[in-house]
Amino acid sequence: MTELSARKSTIVRPRNRERAVRTAFAALEHAAPTVAARWAERLWFTVPSTGTARPPDGGTPFELPWRGRDLRGWTWGSGPPVYLVHGWGGYAGQLAGFVGPLAAAGFTVVAFDAPSHGASGPGRSGPRSSDIVEFAQSLDAVAAEYGPAQAVIGHSMGALVAVLAMRHGWLGARRLVMIAPMVDVRDALPVFAGRLGLGPHTLRRLADRVERRVGMSLDEFDIATHASALEETALLAIHDHNDRETPYATTEALVTGWPEAEILTTHGLGHRRILRDPAVVHTVVHTVTADAARRLPQTA
Repeated sequence: MTELSARKSTIVRPRNRERAVRTAFAALEHAAPTVAARWAERLWFTVPSTGTARPPDGGTPFELPWRGRDLRGWTWGSGPPVYLVHGWGGYAGQLAGFVGPLAAAGFTVVAFDAPSHGASGPGRSGPRSSDIVEFAQSLDAVAAEYGPAQAVIGHSMGALVAVLAMRHGWLGARRLVMIAPMVDVRDALPVFAGRLGLGPHTLRRLADRVERRVGMSLDEFDIATHASALEETALLAIHDHNDRETPYATTEALVTGWPEAEILTTHGLGHRRILRDPAVVHTVVHTVTADAARRLPQTA
């Protein structure tokens, strides 16, 4: 009986907390939507608990001082750099399946944990807090250290981070690989609002607060708006048709409007297991290797 009660409490208490939060936001929606938006903003920028899974063996760790904080990551192999970019609440080790094959194919594989993620230090707003602009700027800082990219492989929000770094920083790449990408961050707002029970007054104020904090319009966080500016970067998008976290339809539409793009559709792999699928890894490595071979100078 004691064990059963203990297990039951771990299920009920989170549900009770969620119900209490939704009740509080419902009350604040009418009484004090500005207060509600301030609270929602703090939750929006809170990084979920991230894993600290050990990266593949054989990597060389690095610690990059950046704006008074430390970015930590690893490199493997030698050759043109390929950057691995995890998503929100993720960590470099989630893309470990790509490391060995890419290093064996003749690339330097560079992976790091974003601010307030994994092994890296806290972001500018403290532990467990960061934002997409800071994430993109940290990727640009790592790229400045290791050089222009042969390819960037981004998972989930990491795909949008890569695009922002390419548009607003020094990062350039011949090939962009997006796996289960978050194409438009605005798609996440109504999902976030639904989970917390935010009303329209609170949600409108939250959007304004998010824009003020990051210093950019939410319109900028739509990969499709940057497609024409990245027309020299080929795109391979890989997305599971039934992904429950990022909508497949937005990736399908993105590929249609990208100058040089193709999509690989999977079934039954979901949002994270897709990163470990051997066929997905093989396709990515083959594509990046083929790009590099096409750029080699012809010999007499």
